Amino acid sequence: MNVLAYEAVGETAFWQMLSLSSILHLAAFVWVAQHLIRHRRDPVSMMLWIMVAWTLPFFGFVLYLTFGINRVAAKSWKKESANRRFLDERTSREAAELPLSYWHSIRAAVAHEPAAPVARAIDRVVAAEVTDHPLLGGNRIDLLIDGDEAFPRMMAAIESARNHIHLQSFIIGNDVVGKALMDRLAAKAREGVRVRVLYDRFGSTFAVLGGLFYRYRNVPNLHIAGWSMARLFKKQFPVNLRNHRKVLIVDGVTGFTGGINLQAKNITREKQSPIRDYHVALAGPIVSELQYTFLRDWYYITDEDPDHLLCAEHFPRLEPQGSAAIRMINGGPATELDEICDTLFACLVSAQKQILAVTPYFIPTSDIIRGLRHAALRGVDVRVVVPQKNNHVYAGWAGRAYYDELLESGVRVYERRPPFMHAKGLLIDDEVAMIGTANLDVRSLKLNYETNLLVYDDGFINRLKAVMLDELARSHEIDLNLWRQRPLGQRMKENASSMLTPIL
Repeated sequence: MNVLAYEAVGETAFWQMLSLSSILHLAAFVWVAQHLIRHRRDPVSMMLWIMVAWTLPFFGFVLYLTFGINRVAAKSWKKESANRRFLDERTSREAAELPLSYWHSIRAAVAHEPAAPVARAIDRVVAAEVTDHPLLGGNRIDLLIDGDEAFPRMMAAIESARNHIHLQSFIIGNDVVGKALMDRLAAKAREGVRVRVLYDRFGSTFAVLGGLFYRYRNVPNLHIAGWSMARLFKKQFPVNLRNHRKVLIVDGVTGFTGGINLQAKNITREKQSPIRDYHVALAGPIVSELQYTFLRDWYYITDEDPDHLLCAEHFPRLEPQGSAAIRMINGGPATELDEICDTLFACLVSAQKQILAVTPYFIPTSDIIRGLRHAALRGVDVRVVVPQKNNHVYAGWAGRAYYDELLESGVRVYERRPPFMHAKGLLIDDEVAMIGTANLDVRSLKLNYETNLLVYDDGFINRLKAVMLDELARSHEIDLNLWRQRPLGQRMKENASSMLTPIL
């Protein structure tokens, strides 16, 4: 065969391969487009995904499978089915003479309505949305600042355990804090205390790869499980969905939750300040709501027998411990799709005097932006505090892309000086506080599993306000005129980063 013949054969093979690639690319693009149309979502997000699928052959398709399919109808989620089954199991145990009969009665007995007018207006709206978690009175809630305050209280509670310890965290560090925690839990398990630990596989990547959890695999009474929504063999690919809750319940009577992860960065070290963060310690009927939230997640991951989970030992008789009325607000992409978003929106549109918000990541939904702007235009004093230096640079850039429209409407934006601020808090008119694990960003509001608390208690609100005013005092306020003079390159970085928010 001569050279021309070889060239002809090679050219034919090239065009055949190119044709096959084009057909596969077109098929992948059509699949993404039809999936987006069948599962309606934000139009901007849809158009962005269509552009990604078309301009990035094959890679765009993989990106969509990995990050795009995150809002599947609730009925298709295994988590939703598990939640419903667990609720049925709980309901069957709430009848008289059965293990959870006391929990059923106490929820009705301490049901509460706020006295302050704005608080009452907010809670009436929230009550219609959050039907599974009533507003419960008779609670004590203590604000804990940074790991320096939170960890000693948590460790003391763990040491006092006699029946069980339930721990859940987004990050458990493979460091001095994570190791000390796991050692303490293992010691309690060897004493006969039943210990369950649930960590997020993405957030705790370094602990997983470093073998931290593997070391405790044979400790009796210590059960460790990792949270992941991605299951290859079940054709579930949403690695973008994570469990961001941080929860500790000891003997069903003491609870902790908030923003603090279990890692060394959260405590004072030599010449290093801890990450700025908020946590709360809880006592009273609200602890049973926190317990149920943990057990529901645990059941989804482990399929442990409900008889072992929904038992009287996990839901003991809880006498009133204080004056705080608290409602639990859970969030997640399956069963509690919009509870946190709707609660935030109700707070913003109901405010009459002041809104104070602290968040590490400020990439809000359009509704939250509109709520903040509308409040400021009504004359409400709206102040938002974010970190000056973010631990995720692109998140800081994306958040700054929203400053202009907020400042223009009268919202006051502050950037807190280091150390990095990971705290999340919201105060409305000195009558309502929201605190917990959710940030004011798309990930927390649309993708993550989160737990927030809506708190009505003057003492707690005054304490939280003092702390938030301290954040303001350590911050630099953004001036609209100076902000608009920032360099073009900075604006381009911010706007480019904000373009990614529909697919976060």
